[in-house]
Amino acid sequence: MSFITGVGLTSFGKHEGSSSLDLMSKAAQAALDDAGLKRAEIDGILCGYSTVSPHIMLATVFAEHFGIRPAYAHAVQVGGATGLAMTMLAHHLVDAGVARNVLVVAGENRLTGQSRDASIQALAQVGHPDYEVPLGATIPAYYGLVATRYMHEYGVTEQDLAEFAVLMRAHACTHPGAQFHDPIEVADVMASKPVAMPLKLLDCCPVSDGGAAFVISRERTGEAGVRIRGCAQAHTHQHVTAAPALSELGAEISIARAREATGLAISDIRYAAIYDSFTITLAMLLEDLGLAARGEAAARVRAGHFGRDGAMPLNTHGGLLSYGHCGVGGAMAHLVEAHLQMTGRAANRQVRDASIALLHGDGGVLSSHVSMFLERVR
Repeated sequence: MSFITGVGLTSFGKHEGSSSLDLMSKAAQAALDDAGLKRAEIDGILCGYSTVSPHIMLATVFAEHFGIRPAYAHAVQVGGATGLAMTMLAHHLVDAGVARNVLVVAGENRLTGQSRDASIQALAQVGHPDYEVPLGATIPAYYGLVATRYMHEYGVTEQDLAEFAVLMRAHACTHPGAQFHDPIEVADVMASKPVAMPLKLLDCCPVSDGGAAFVISRERTGEAGVRIRGCAQAHTHQHVTAAPALSELGAEISIARAREATGLAISDIRYAAIYDSFTITLAMLLEDLGLAARGEAAARVRAGHFGRDGAMPLNTHGGLLSYGHCGVGGAMAHLVEAHLQMTGRAANRQVRDASIALLHGDGGVLSSHVSMFLERVR
């Protein structure tokens, strides 16, 4: 058993003059304060990778910078699924007695510390070096290809995809730390600049500065405990040219394994925190995870199903699409928000019931998946 005892999150957007280590430190200290722990009580540390500071020993670099000497240190790299993969690893480490309090932290000054060309070049390396990278494709292009196929098979339209951007922006407007606070409509998404058709600018997450952290502990430290009920992974491919059929992607595999490990059903979930790098990512994952039938997720958005007051509140902080995306820390913000919801600390964003939450991370081009169930215990 393990508990998420503290969470920390910076605002996302521009943090002029802040390095990746600065942003990581700010989030890490906030998480420790939230957990009521001192730095000396942290005996394990897990760090996500950084494209701005690609050090081969980032976990110990941060430990030195932050002033801790952990008994266990490790860095993890599975793209956008890294945050939840680190959480899963911390859960197992704590459960096995390897560590008592594991600090999970990530952050980057990706907006102010890296040029657009450098960012595009770094992210393009997700492609196959022989069959994809030479053609000049980038991550939006790969997801554009996936979107085109998905739209063809399930009758999804560009207007349907736009609904997810509108919902995430509406949620971000209620969070003071979000990168974007201007409401948008479907027409705004449709009129935004083409990036990789059918994806347009507002179908894509922004580049951000920011940091996120949390502490996974063997014992709870607060009155309202949030424990990791169970989790699972699936890795079906790395490169889009080797991807299986749309109906055989890893999200369906990982959620089935997580449900088997926990004994929970989709009907038990009260809050959802789902990776949303692009509108097509969110649409597909909601359907792959069983939160909507094939081709019907957008209709559920229009009906208010995934709104703050809906039957299945989703990414109430605004997600990657509107809270922002600072690399590994971007998806970790989903867990921070889930924890705040589960402990009744989400202020004006508070939902009626977040007693059981489903979190899902996606790395690469729907390549690596982590599904996780959290449970509030009194």
